[in-house]
Amino acid sequence: MDKSLLADFGKRLRTLREEKGLKQREMAEIMGVKLRQYQRYEYGEVGVPLEVLNFFADFFGVTTDYLLGRGE
Repeated sequence: MDKSLLADFGKRLRTLREEKGLKQREMAEIMGVKLRQYQRYEYGEVGVPLEVLNFFADFFGVTTDYLLGRGE
């Protein structure tokens, strides 16, 4: 993923998390990852593995295309 795509993904992820009223720490616990790993996804610091992308899509009830900025 390029930096622009990662940044857009992170913004969408943050918006979805906030809409659910969750804190980053709570999201990390739900996923079973360390807080810092979750933050890396949300801050657009690292690429997102396919299984994590699918988890986010299922959890938030959106498509992977939406998360990747390919659709609203």
